Amino acid sequence: MARATVDFTRRAWIRGLHDVNTETSFAAPQRLPGGSPEWYCFGTRGERVGIREQIRQALEADAASVCNLHAQHDAGHEVLDFLAGYGAISLGHNHPDVRAAVEEVLQARPPQFLLVAAQPLAAELARRLAELAPGGLDLCFFASSGSEAVEGAMKLARLATRRPRFVSALRSYHGTTLGALSVTGSERHRRPFQPLLSGAVFVPFGDAGAVERELRRRDVAAVLLEPMQGEGGMRPAPDGYLPEVARLCRRYGALLVLDEVQTGLGRCGRMFACEEEAVEPDVLLLAKGLSGGIAPISALITRRGLWERAYGTLDRYDLHCSTFGGGAVACAAAIATLEVIRRDGLVEAAARYGGYLREKIAAATAGHPLVREVRGRGLLWGIDLDAPAGGMGEDLVGQWLVVGMLERGVLTQVCADATGVVRVQPPLTVTREAIDRFALALQQTLAEHATGRWSSVAAAAARAVRSRAARAFG
Repeated sequence: MARATVDFTRRAWIRGLHDVNTETSFAAPQRLPGGSPEWYCFGTRGERVGIREQIRQALEADAASVCNLHAQHDAGHEVLDFLAGYGAISLGHNHPDVRAAVEEVLQARPPQFLLVAAQPLAAELARRLAELAPGGLDLCFFASSGSEAVEGAMKLARLATRRPRFVSALRSYHGTTLGALSVTGSERHRRPFQPLLSGAVFVPFGDAGAVERELRRRDVAAVLLEPMQGEGGMRPAPDGYLPEVARLCRRYGALLVLDEVQTGLGRCGRMFACEEEAVEPDVLLLAKGLSGGIAPISALITRRGLWERAYGTLDRYDLHCSTFGGGAVACAAAIATLEVIRRDGLVEAAARYGGYLREKIAAATAGHPLVREVRGRGLLWGIDLDAPAGGMGEDLVGQWLVVGMLERGVLTQVCADATGVVRVQPPLTVTREAIDRFALALQQTLAEHATGRWSSVAAAAARAVRSRAARAFG
């Protein structure tokens, strides 16, 4: 009987950075008395444990409670979260106002999904986003994930322009569905799923001339860009790059799609990162932190005229839809999140605390031989590490820092397509005290490079990488 490893252990949420039980495996489903199938796990001693029992044990034994910036574990120690679910936990874990909004909706029992009309909370959320969005963007389409938002933008661009091709940036990341992968400039993410959709071309991030060379063919439906590349290594767009690309798109009739899934909603010290240089895209994409991490939701924001050009006829009006898009619970969470951001001044706080975070990172890393560069904006930063002499590559040096920080009670992680870059991405509710604690952990971990402790933590990082690979491919 084929056996596969299970990444369902008490520490799996830390992405395997501690040793986990890689011997646990699962077998074929068995029938429960009620007739429904149940998967059983076989533990290291050969005992059979149902998945539901595994889930119950994990919920009881691991993060006993998670609130704001901290996860309180059963052992009594806290973990300071400077990863924030890759930006999804924008207001910290379990923000009380967002939870209250969701609970109120559930108690009121409004219609959850009205697929033939606008659900009232979806209409209100769309109104608020249109008021915030730059450049007269006044129509919202809601879905459940950033990947879906990218798919929607691609379909909109092809229908509205009647053009086949897309231009994206090397090292970009736009999602995991087939269309989103097709415009993702990461070979590591793309290669296993070839052949992907045709018509996507990739140019160096920051090279407006390369974009124009593609646009001159006048067959490009859209240019898709991130104002700051996240998984590609926390690389902000060079000054003047986005305004120039916007001008070129207008000149050659292509749409400019800005993927602000990671940079939007205050993360970079502006409500939207594109506002830094007054860029007005044709399509703006949001997800992750839109609901404060409480419910899955994404938003495609565009101009009504553009949407009607694509879908404004009887034979095309229903060619793009999302079953769970615009549901009452997710929209209530998103409305509450926007209200907390406004009421608590979190956009301004991100700019203010972002400056303080930059200073503390700079002080902790100054002159260190492993630190190549620190870059970012607001509350979105990357620490770019240089692989040391002696054989440890970038894959391990990034995890070495992650493991060392975690041992000091701070959760971080590397970028998916730049594993030598450690991302620093706290919730918008971060405090000076939390930043001080993060900076101290960073300084102490980097100091281990000059001690014998360096090799043991590096070995732990190597085990973590091997463990994840074994679970993925074993």
